[in-house]
Amino acid sequence: MDRKITPSRGPAIKNAVIATLLGLVLASAAYALSHGDSDRVQQRVDSATLVVTTVQAGAFEDTLRLRGSIKPKTSIYLDAISGGRVEQKLVEQGEFVTEGQPLVKLSNSALQLDVISREAQITEQLNFLRNTQMTMETNKLNLKRDLLEIEHQINQLQRKVKQAIALEKRDLIPKDDLLNLQQDLSYYQKRRQLTQERQQAENLIRQAQITQLEDSAKMLDTNLAFARKNLDNLLVKAPVSGYLSDLDVVVGESKTKGARLGQIDLPGEYKLAVEVDEYYLSQVQLGMAAKVRVNGRLIDAITTKIDSRVNASRFTVEIDLPGDLAGIKRGQSLDVDLVLSSPQDNAVLLNKGAFVNDSGGHWAFVLSSDGHQAHRTAIRLGKKNATVFQVLEGLKPGDRVITSSYSSFDNADELLLN
Repeated sequence: MDRKITPSRGPAIKNAVIATLLGLVLASAAYALSHGDSDRVQQRVDSATLVVTTVQAGAFEDTLRLRGSIKPKTSIYLDAISGGRVEQKLVEQGEFVTEGQPLVKLSNSALQLDVISREAQITEQLNFLRNTQMTMETNKLNLKRDLLEIEHQINQLQRKVKQAIALEKRDLIPKDDLLNLQQDLSYYQKRRQLTQERQQAENLIRQAQITQLEDSAKMLDTNLAFARKNLDNLLVKAPVSGYLSDLDVVVGESKTKGARLGQIDLPGEYKLAVEVDEYYLSQVQLGMAAKVRVNGRLIDAITTKIDSRVNASRFTVEIDLPGDLAGIKRGQSLDVDLVLSSPQDNAVLLNKGAFVNDSGGHWAFVLSSDGHQAHRTAIRLGKKNATVFQVLEGLKPGDRVITSSYSSFDNADELLLN
């Protein structure tokens, strides 16, 4: 028996859906071609994930936020004046030492033998000088004795000549006896004159020699004291009072003359050593103001030294810290703001944020007055410090700007905030 076959409606419905979709696609393409790039790309964003900052008007401080390390302002190095073997380590690194306190004991047998030999030589020379002085004094006394005897002979001869003259007038003695006495008297008078001249000459020579000998004796005594001091230097003592921040000695090792043994830091005097990028080398000056953050306080300071030698694209700046700061130690790190220029009043300020990494500081999303949308806006930023940017164009005080990261919607032109 024949049945009537009813055509299926499935293919007709399918064709109708395809035709409808194709029409929508063609309409969308035609709409896009007719409008071009005038459409804004919108993206919906959860406002809870955003950081919104209000643009402010105020004074802009051109500062550079850095981090420095505390170092002692004054350090005294300990060097081995006389080399030797380390026999004893009397203190430990980090202790507070007082001026004159023994720190390290060295030994040097060669130096000890040398000092003993020099002492013997110097003692021998000093004895020779003293013997020379004694000989000169003896000669001086001998000349005085000779002169005294000559004076005695002259006095006796003068008396005898006087008596002989009276006797010769009476023809009581031969005239030759009188002439002999007169010749003897003339001889001793001339001898007295020569002895006096010799005495004067020897006095002048003796005075010069004594001066030279005394100077030589002083020099020898000084050399002997210096030789003995070399032995004393084997006991290394603290030249000043302070903290022994470094002591590089081990019992039994040998230290050469001039070797560095350690370092003493004077207490209560500190400086901050800061490494700065070489880009700022021309901007950093001596006496530049700085603000150091110490234990929650802001301390005013100034730069006192600039080491312009660039190492790894950085140079070093030193900032003196006040001596009354408590709770700081050598090696501690502190934040510091270098004030590069005077504050600028009535500047437009925008808080720093991660948005600048995505926009390069050329644009930002600015919220509408109702806060439901944010529009991409061209801006121009100027200088920056540790907290804010200086806005040159595109924003005004009171504008609300998204300053968090734009990485998830950097291609959007308009944000719809939930």
